Amino acid sequence: MNPIRSGRGLIAAAALVLFLPASLALADSSIRRIHSTNFGIDQEEIESIKAQMQAAVDGDFLNGALLLVGNGEGVGVLESVGLLSPENPKPVNKDSIFRIFSMTKPIVSVAIMTMVEDGLMALDDPVEKFIPEFADGQIIDRESGELRPVESAMTVENLLTHESGLIQAFFSPDSELGQMYGRELRGDFDNREFAARIGGLPLYFEPGTAWHYGHSTDVLGALLEVVDGKTLDVVLNERIFDPLGMDETTFVVPLRNAKRVAEPIHGAMGDNTVPRRMLSGGGGLNSTTEDYVRFAEMLLNGGEYRGARIIEEATLAQMLEPKIGDEVSREFFFYGDVGDWGLGFHLQPTSDNQDGPYNFGWRGIGGTIFIVDQENDFYMVYMEQKRGGPQSPFNANIAQRVVYEAMSN
Repeated sequence: MNPIRSGRGLIAAAALVLFLPASLALADSSIRRIHSTNFGIDQEEIESIKAQMQAAVDGDFLNGALLLVGNGEGVGVLESVGLLSPENPKPVNKDSIFRIFSMTKPIVSVAIMTMVEDGLMALDDPVEKFIPEFADGQIIDRESGELRPVESAMTVENLLTHESGLIQAFFSPDSELGQMYGRELRGDFDNREFAARIGGLPLYFEPGTAWHYGHSTDVLGALLEVVDGKTLDVVLNERIFDPLGMDETTFVVPLRNAKRVAEPIHGAMGDNTVPRRMLSGGGGLNSTTEDYVRFAEMLLNGGEYRGARIIEEATLAQMLEPKIGDEVSREFFFYGDVGDWGLGFHLQPTSDNQDGPYNFGWRGIGGTIFIVDQENDFYMVYMEQKRGGPQSPFNANIAQRVVYEAMSN
């Protein structure tokens, strides 16, 4: 068991923090400014990037946005433009709260791997061991709709790699299974009820034979609850957020912080101050840039953030191994033949060499993204709120591209 997660380790760590200088305490800001030239980015390039971000605001594509580039030494780029919303005309900053949607997934995936480290589950454990509704799984034939028994049980690893056979109606609206999801998964469920419901539905393919984005990480959230006997918010607080000092990453935004929430121009987003029974492990968190930097820096630093070890370096390395082998179909993989997927992260090449090195991370459907590049020693966090609407002249993809271009010039 990782000692920092044991009761004794937490007490010792807390006592240590009490005697550290204030500048080193985890409660202090994660953002320590250093010069952008540490990343090969000069002021002219920063001004060009910010002008592109501002153009998206001026064109009414976004209310506001923020871009940050940092590493273990500090943050070299921190640029923000625009306001939280016309109704709440406060500038976007590092403490603005964004719905990070699927940037929840890597956090849940890391929490799962801490349980693997602690011997509470194994990657090859069948999901039915924890959620019995996944027993006796069936595969639905895409053409005929006929059902047949699965040949092998879905495992924890299948959920981490999105090779579980689970999908999501949003990404497969015309399939029979997608329509079945739309009918059967409506309702006010908690995490375990949702997992039980989806466990009783057919799979889209044999586990381990294809990649398909979907509800896999929602089921991982339910696994965390079952194994720990606590709700997902408590599990993540104990295993991730409290050790990192991420005290503003939550499933529900406290009303006292409602005036710090960024809102979209395009694509209505729910009121994140309203409690929900389902704490979605696949996309339910809200966070600030200041908070998420702690998670990104921990990953860049091999699983440790300023003395708080969340995950062992060898375990993180295991999470970054490519998992889409030759026997796994890429028919539904977002990036086609480019890159790969690990245990909870995208793996995208940082050069023309498709075999790596890779950066890793993930994005949220509301316009956010983070990447970690160990080869080039940096992480990037980009925050905006936009879902649908006209194509913006600046977005998460462009943010990643211009940062790499600036570094390479």
